Amino acid sequence: MKETRAWALPGIVGLVLALALGGAAVYLFIRGVSALESGAVPVLGHGGVDVTAGVLALIAAIIVASGMLIVQPNYSRSVVFLGRYLGTLREPGWWWTVPLTSQPAVSLRVRNFESEKIKVNDLRGNPIQIAAVVVWRVVDAARALFEVDKYEEFVKIQSETALRHIASQYPYDTFEDHSATSLRENTDIVSQALAQELQERLAVAGVEVLDARLTHLAYAPEIAHAMLQRQQAEAVVAARAKIVEGAVGMVQMALAELQRHGVVELDDERRAAMINNLMVAIVGERAAQPVINTGTLY
Repeated sequence: MKETRAWALPGIVGLVLALALGGAAVYLFIRGVSALESGAVPVLGHGGVDVTAGVLALIAAIIVASGMLIVQPNYSRSVVFLGRYLGTLREPGWWWTVPLTSQPAVSLRVRNFESEKIKVNDLRGNPIQIAAVVVWRVVDAARALFEVDKYEEFVKIQSETALRHIASQYPYDTFEDHSATSLRENTDIVSQALAQELQERLAVAGVEVLDARLTHLAYAPEIAHAMLQRQQAEAVVAARAKIVEGAVGMVQMALAELQRHGVVELDDERRAAMINNLMVAIVGERAAQPVINTGTLY
């Protein structure tokens, strides 16, 4: 079912018509009662007809008045007559539409849904906790009302389902291959994939997904300590590798400068000793303690 515009006229038209019918009903009823009380005509004569016409006019006025409705800004009112969808009114204001219809309202405002922290396994089977916030709005009131049951609850359930599915498609972190997509390092890519899947799931309800972002991401408590140790070990190894890389460059530069200026001639054994001392001094965690040599190396 697709949303269409309902037939409607300005509310003042319905009000004037209802007042006219109501005034006619009062006039006919009073005239008929007066005629009956005077006894000038039989009960089934002119007076009875006026009373009957007055009652019918009053009923018609009530029916006409039932077609008047007010549409608030950023709301829609759908018109349903005897189980048949006649259309939807989006323009704010006072309207008169088909009488004797139900007119359920649907908010068209932008809304947020923040999921609870849910526990799910990532691509590698590690248990993680994840949560997200979804920004959405209704763009088709007919689908929201008639295609799904309680569209707000439908958005909530489908959002959590899509979040679980997306979380299982990526690892929490990539320790070896940093070019691969992970939940922790590529939140923009993951959020885009979540928004796309949510749009596919919620289109049947006439809902547009404006944005979807992760608000919480962490390892489950039972493995959080072990994974923290792994991350710390990875950081230490990366730092050591960087230090060694820099130390090698500094040693090469020192030897090149000594040779270029002719400060000292180093044979292979002295060069090896020099390299060893420089590497220890640069890479070591503690400050180097200088030793003054007053003799030779032999």
